[in-house]
Amino acid sequence: MENNPQENQLNIELSEDVAEGTYSNLAIITHSPSEFVIDFVKIMPGVPKARVKSRILLTPQHAKRLMLALSENIMKYEQIHGKIKEAEINALPLNFGSPKGQA
Repeated sequence: MENNPQENQLNIELSEDVAEGTYSNLAIITHSPSEFVIDFVKIMPGVPKARVKSRILLTPQHAKRLMLALSENIMKYEQIHGKIKEAEINALPLNFGSPKGQA
């Protein structure tokens, strides 16, 4: 029995407002036994308060798939554009009263 390629296609719709994207320069990652939560935050210099701009909830399996896909894409990016320089971990103020996470 042959699989029809059209049967396996997934049409993904991207609305204009979502296509614009949301800028984030900090990600706070927390987890429970059943989910990972990634809060994307935009920190502005000299502003003592920041807001979560977007929150993504993932199952542990999808979180791992995201990690693997992101690692693969970073490797491809660095092959073309050179190594990405890492900022010092202490360079960002993380004292906004929210749970400590990793960026």
